[in-house]
Amino acid sequence: MTSTPVSWQQRLQLLIDRIVALATSETVSYVVKRLLQALPTLLLTSALSFFLAQLMPGDFLDQLRQNPQVSQETIESYRRLYGLDKPVIVQYFYWLQQILTKGDFGPSSSYAMRSTTSLIWERVPATLLLSVSSLVLTWAIAIPLGVIGAVHQNKGIDRFLRVLSYTGQGFPTLITGLLLLFFAQLTSPLFPVGGMTSIDHDDLTWFGKILDIGWHMILPTLALSITGFAGLQRITRGELLDVLRQDYIQTARAKGLPENRVIYVHALRNAVNPLITLLGFEFASLLGGAFITENYFNWPGLGRMILQAVQAQDLYLVMASLMMGGVMLILGNLLADLALKFVDPRIKLTELQ
Repeated sequence: MTSTPVSWQQRLQLLIDRIVALATSETVSYVVKRLLQALPTLLLTSALSFFLAQLMPGDFLDQLRQNPQVSQETIESYRRLYGLDKPVIVQYFYWLQQILTKGDFGPSSSYAMRSTTSLIWERVPATLLLSVSSLVLTWAIAIPLGVIGAVHQNKGIDRFLRVLSYTGQGFPTLITGLLLLFFAQLTSPLFPVGGMTSIDHDDLTWFGKILDIGWHMILPTLALSITGFAGLQRITRGELLDVLRQDYIQTARAKGLPENRVIYVHALRNAVNPLITLLGFEFASLLGGAFITENYFNWPGLGRMILQAVQAQDLYLVMASLMMGGVMLILGNLLADLALKFVDPRIKLTELQ
């Protein structure tokens, strides 16, 4: 028995049907709606970023004025080019137009008038690497310890873990970074604290380059993770304790299900949902911690560049960085909602709006 060959028209129609089904799916519709809802937020962020930056004394051409090799005619041409000779409100709309039409946030006076957009894209991978590593380490440690604390409530190990979490929360990134720097000094040259790579990084094999970057990441990642791990551990313990008191957990135990299955399949699955909603805020807050951590450990990321931009009164770079923080917050919350839907398919994305 031979099968009927499928014509190219049928294949095209099948492809179109799949595309239409994907475009009309709940997830895609939700993502589109959230991105459209984010536009007014980003517009407000751009306005706040611009007008807050104007409160800084001077403008981004101050560094050029201090350079004797730059003529007054060149400075005046820059003023006219970027609309600095016009009222502040006009400057804002000119800056907004440049963003919308060209994706250009303006020039950076600290980096020889280079585009701030290109500077940010150069630094984003380093910051994302550090932030994602910190999130993975935080969750990999905090979730199991929170489960252990809840399962052994009020026992010796639970009391020890609670003391550990309270201690961790008492050390903000500022203090943790200083302590880790002191530790690196005591154990020198075991842990590198300068930059992202070693001097001979280019001469290493591809695997050696990965190990080199990973070795430089140890202390910055720990500095970003300690406070977050302590708080997440306490939240995990509290959420799991609430779930373990529910009637359906007692019913599962009465049916003779193994305790591990009751805890890790039934209880933890429901307890983890509130934790996932925290992901968006944690992801965005890591940028604030990166200001300190990257400066301490000379890490070539966004946080260090933003701090240098503020010190140098590089207004366009500061404004672009503030916009990046708003984008990270929006994307973090969106990814958290999608992760929540993935973990628990019973949840409808329309209910999260």
